[in-house]
Amino acid sequence: MKIRLKMLLVILPLIIVPLVLAQASSYFQAINGTTRLARQLLGFKLGELEKFADRQWSLLIENGFAGRREMVDAAKKAVEQYSRSILLSDTEIIFAVDKDGNISMFTSQPGLLPDEKAPLMRILGEENQGLQSAVIGGEKRIFQSFYFTPFNWHILISEKEKVFFKDANNITVITAISLCAALILAVILLIFITRHLANPLRKIVMAMEKIIDTADLSSRVEVEYSDETGILAATFNRMTEELDKAYLQIKRYAFNAVLAGKKEERIRHIFQKYVPNDVIERFFASPEKMLVGDNRKLSILFSDIRSFTTISEGLAPDDLVSSLNRYFSGQVDIIYNRKGIVDKYIGDAIMAFWGAPEKHDDDALQSVLSALEMLDAVNQFNENQRKLGKCEFMIGIGLNYGEVTVGNIGSERKMDYTVIGDAVNLASRMEGLTKTYHSEILISENLFEELRRSVPESGLHYRLLDTVAVKGKTRGVRIFTVKKTLLPAEQRAWPLHNQGMKLYYNRSFTEAAGKFKEVLNLLPGDFNAENLGKRCLEYASSPPPENWNGVEIMKSK
Repeated sequence: MKIRLKMLLVILPLIIVPLVLAQASSYFQAINGTTRLARQLLGFKLGELEKFADRQWSLLIENGFAGRREMVDAAKKAVEQYSRSILLSDTEIIFAVDKDGNISMFTSQPGLLPDEKAPLMRILGEENQGLQSAVIGGEKRIFQSFYFTPFNWHILISEKEKVFFKDANNITVITAISLCAALILAVILLIFITRHLANPLRKIVMAMEKIIDTADLSSRVEVEYSDETGILAATFNRMTEELDKAYLQIKRYAFNAVLAGKKEERIRHIFQKYVPNDVIERFFASPEKMLVGDNRKLSILFSDIRSFTTISEGLAPDDLVSSLNRYFSGQVDIIYNRKGIVDKYIGDAIMAFWGAPEKHDDDALQSVLSALEMLDAVNQFNENQRKLGKCEFMIGIGLNYGEVTVGNIGSERKMDYTVIGDAVNLASRMEGLTKTYHSEILISENLFEELRRSVPESGLHYRLLDTVAVKGKTRGVRIFTVKKTLLPAEQRAWPLHNQGMKLYYNRSFTEAAGKFKEVLNLLPGDFNAENLGKRCLEYASSPPPENWNGVEIMKSK
């Protein structure tokens, strides 16, 4: 809303309200005065007529003619003639009605209609001495009346309503015209005044718009008055002068900032190949924290290509590099799409983790789903390798969940964003055990329990394979393989296998061997069912010591 309109909205009510009140007061006073005069005149004539009728009747009484009909009629005729003499307009009528509503005397025929008699007689019966209104002769009329007992007449002096209030209506029209003229004149004057007052402000606005459109801070405003608007214009000119100086400095700073931004962008682009983007963002925000570590629970993954030395010996260097780049590209995309971080490449192996620098509620699940998708990606990779006539890759993946130290480890000259700790070592051991247990993927008991806690409805299927103590550890860790979808035979075999493991840990070796045999019938050649079945038969014939807890000591990896 423009300031000119705001000024009008503020000032107009201050003018209109007193003007309307003054006109309204004059109007009501004029209406009341006019109506009062008309009512008094009507009442005066009615009083004179009543006096005249009384004198006529008194004369009859005094002369003893009250009983003579021709003398009474003469008196009534005299009242009629007197009524005509006091009329002031052609529309005014004086008439009398008897008790039945019949016209007994009139100065001119009122034209009382049959359906108008009853309402009129009801009004007359109320004996109200003030102004009354009724429809007479099809037209609304104002009247006053009195009852003259000697003649049994209701005598009425009436005038058409529009004639009676003619002067009042004229005053109404004149008042409305005067009010409208005054309002129009006030609005015109206000528009002129507000335009005069707002003109300096408009010039300042135009100057600002020009500056915005052209970015030219040399524009100035003419100082027209010495009042507040003049002070505002002078202040605006000083402000633009200072802004012009500041703008030159800003352009210099902006140029330097662009150069710094380009340099930072190049650095980011280079280091994103070595360090996760989230880490780069965090370190640019807080460089002082670059060497600060953090202890937290993560999910760690190791994957490795089987017999890579043999593969590398059978490929030309350029073919080997091409195959590895295509393999790593598919694997790394899966990890990043599942919110993981690729820690490093260890030759042909990949190390990744979930839960840092940003932690998510489903990090454990995302790590397992990544591993399963990595296996699917290898199958697709091998299909392409077969089409190209190149050797296929077979991988093993191990995962663990536990507390590690995560952060930038190294020096200011060389550092890696990585994780260290026993949980990392165990994840690496899990990957090594995939060869021992002839499984593509193994997860630790810690990760299995975290999955059951955080995502009990994950839809994954688990198979307990053994309890092992890896190299350097005496405490046993249960290891599981996992799948997202089972084949029909596996859907029956895996529950039997897990039942066999439960019997195995309860030292029911014979019953456990029977379960593993059922698994072999469903999955012929299954290495783990066959291996555990043999172990159960050995323990059945030569039981382990009483303190046996089912832990197998791994001699390597």
